[in-house]
Amino acid sequence: MPPHLSADRPAPQPPERDAVDVLIDQTLRLRGNVDAVRRDTVLMDEDDPQLLWQRALCELAVHHLDDLGAHLGQLKEGLPPGDAEQLAEDPEAAQEKPFDEPQPGSLLSRVGSAEWNLLTDEVSWSEELFQIFGRSPQAGPLSLDELPSMLFPEDQPLLTSLVTACLVDGKPIDGEFRILRADGPMRTLHMMGEPVLDADGCTASMWAVLRDVSELRRSQRVVGRTRESIRRHQHMAQTERRMAVELQETVLPPWRGSLRLPQQGPGALDVASHYLPSDSSTLIGGDWYDALELPDGRTLLTVGDLTGHGIPATTAMAMLLGALRGMAVAGIEPGALMGHLNQLLQSSAQPALGSAVCCRFDPATGTLAWSQAGHPAPLLFRDGAGRPLPPPDGVLLGAASGVAYEQDEVHLLPGDVLVLHTDGLTRRSDRGAGPEALLGLAPRFAEARTAQECVRTVVEEFGGTERLDDACVLVARIGA
Repeated sequence: MPPHLSADRPAPQPPERDAVDVLIDQTLRLRGNVDAVRRDTVLMDEDDPQLLWQRALCELAVHHLDDLGAHLGQLKEGLPPGDAEQLAEDPEAAQEKPFDEPQPGSLLSRVGSAEWNLLTDEVSWSEELFQIFGRSPQAGPLSLDELPSMLFPEDQPLLTSLVTACLVDGKPIDGEFRILRADGPMRTLHMMGEPVLDADGCTASMWAVLRDVSELRRSQRVVGRTRESIRRHQHMAQTERRMAVELQETVLPPWRGSLRLPQQGPGALDVASHYLPSDSSTLIGGDWYDALELPDGRTLLTVGDLTGHGIPATTAMAMLLGALRGMAVAGIEPGALMGHLNQLLQSSAQPALGSAVCCRFDPATGTLAWSQAGHPAPLLFRDGAGRPLPPPDGVLLGAASGVAYEQDEVHLLPGDVLVLHTDGLTRRSDRGAGPEALLGLAPRFAEARTAQECVRTVVEEFGGTERLDDACVLVARIGA
């Protein structure tokens, strides 16, 4: 295939073989690493857009590296010695020598060349180009007038424009179009070419290299589709998170800082709380906390957690917390209240499991009556030491129907600190589960003067570490 004529351009020098060998070795190693990543991208969920996008991107990268390796291999080998000698002695005879049959799917089988002579109307195609077009060499090559007949109708104007600009204005060709082969399949071809000028500077012929980029474009389309799928998924997740956060903020207590309950009288509770979102999930969980002054002067303290994340979990949490508040205001005891919550969750249209602790504190007697449903027991801190309260029997909410929940009582003294929390606070990836880390804060709680200082201590200890789930903490300090 004759190159674009240029008498002023020096002949390019072949690259050093050692440098090419280094590039080939680097390409092979990189190809192996990318292929290993592709194999490790196991599609556990066929609908997961993130995994689909990762797999498609790896396949596209492997495709590019295969092409690069084939190019470098050709660069290293150069022309066979016999062909080089024959090309120097008899260029026309060398051009007539048949090509070796390329391997199916190899780079050589996807790249072909052509020349259209405008003076003699002679057309020459390489063997590979016949294969790309699915055309028999006996049928002969296609002229520039016949070539558009192989293209999709909507792509024909593009090819006409490219060829006209090349022949009339001397512009290089660089474009893509789709062809429909006689044997059925559609292929996408990338065409690059230039005009060949005669001694007078007039266009004598046009040469071109056509590459079958069908598989490459297919891989790129898959990457594009999966990328769009990820964007849609992320947008939906962000929307759901925003709605869940708004619902959670609407349902949970609006007070910030310390709260005195009841607001008047001796033995009042100094209450503070905090919600800690999960570091491993972008969705809001079903955790709740609440402190409420009851009509009889006693105080409700509760924390809980529902399984799941997102809008379903926050919706169920809102329903459960609303029912809990209503029954507490109606004077229902903590044990019986838990039984009603269990029945409510059992009959819900969206069944779920939940854990909770419900406490009712009487400031007149210093008595704390409480019940729990599969939840971590409250921690009592007194005189610089902490311990969990012995839990009464109670299974998870929604786990079984018709179960009874026991109720226990404990007497609290002025200066005692009571800590209620969900299990996400102490269930962390960098240490074992359990309340030991919270109990270790006893000396600092003893020095704290308010419940808010105790909450701040908990946040300092647990707020900067990775948690596997959302968490709530509520601290109540018994006043004198």
